[in-house]
Amino acid sequence: MVRIAHFSDLHYGPKNLIEADRCFGTAIDMAMASGVQAAVLSGDSTDHALDLHSPAAERLVAQVRRLADHCPVLMLQGTFSHEPPGTLSIFKSLGGRYPVHVADQIGQVALMPNGCWQVSEGWRFDVLPDGLMTLFSCVPTVNKAAVAATVGAGAAAEAVGEHLALLLAGFAESHRRAQSLAVPSIGVSHGTVFGCLSEHGVPMAGFDHEFTTGALFAAEAQAFMLGHIHRHQAWDCDGRHGRQRIAYAGSIGRFHYGEDGDKGWLLWEVGASSAVCTLQPTPARRTVDIVFDGKPDINALRDALAQQDVAGAFVRVRWTVADEDRHEVNRQAIQEALGAAAEVKLEGRIVPVVRTRAAGISQLDSLEQKVTAWAQATGVQHAGLLRCLGELVCSQPDEIAGRILEAKCLSCGDGGIKGV
Repeated sequence: MVRIAHFSDLHYGPKNLIEADRCFGTAIDMAMASGVQAAVLSGDSTDHALDLHSPAAERLVAQVRRLADHCPVLMLQGTFSHEPPGTLSIFKSLGGRYPVHVADQIGQVALMPNGCWQVSEGWRFDVLPDGLMTLFSCVPTVNKAAVAATVGAGAAAEAVGEHLALLLAGFAESHRRAQSLAVPSIGVSHGTVFGCLSEHGVPMAGFDHEFTTGALFAAEAQAFMLGHIHRHQAWDCDGRHGRQRIAYAGSIGRFHYGEDGDKGWLLWEVGASSAVCTLQPTPARRTVDIVFDGKPDINALRDALAQQDVAGAFVRVRWTVADEDRHEVNRQAIQEALGAAAEVKLEGRIVPVVRTRAAGISQLDSLEQKVTAWAQATGVQHAGLLRCLGELVCSQPDEIAGRILEAKCLSCGDGGIKGV
């Protein structure tokens, strides 16, 4: 039985630095206190390309070094937009009490009793190393552009899934041999499992996803540690190979509003025929969404705040108003009401005024015809408009004003001109 700390989607960068470093630092402390024998970072350790002199790069390197002083570390290549190829190369030379292995290509690596990593020469071991403690099969992010260049853009999505399924099945023989030697076997990858849920609760059910649970279980590894999706979730299979488990660790912290569930890292205990993991929550920031269907009501906002403590929370206020009412939103009052929050984000959705055009209106001869056509296109009752239009055409302005004044005098009942 081997105990492993599984971290994922750290997303170190200027925007996320405080959240990522606080959560990852706490997670490392928890992992060391738990006595883990190895650590896996399953991709997207950075949010984008980082300069080596940037504070985010400095903090990430320091934290990984601190982890490597406790146990061997495996870092997997994540999404290219977050970790451009070569981003993780610096960690190969990091040093520390134990080595850091960067898995930036498909292959297998064995954790040896002395804490060193032994890497396969090809995509898998022909013969498993003597005395290995744990076997890892690594499948970093697939370059879909390279697949598209080979099979065509239209067939690339399905081709990626098909080839990965064949690859995973090819690892099964090595995993069976490891099991016969009572050695735990573990898969590590970064991608999307068909049917998994995003951090916002949306099912991922497209045809361009890399994996299915069936393909992952077919690799016959006891554990499959995944990255990319920011929500922790797991799938189990009990069969002739014992208990197999696939799991996303989720992101280390809460980087976006509206994310569901706890954030943390996974503590794995993997044997030759069993695998279990538990989510260890990190002190991720608390986010609160306050939504108004129309214009924000300050009194309703204060009532909501009386029932829910937002002190220290990151609060997002959303509303929807018509274009003509956009200037009636009191942003300052909202900010003042949420003064105890750590951050207030205001998002107003403006519904534009939609004008309906009457086809052919410019070709009509008279103004009366044009008004009628406009009224029919917009659904307006136009009888009163036509009467007023007739008076404007046939009467002088002083005659119209006189009739209006006379009507007002009659409505007063005493001959006066009240209300004029």
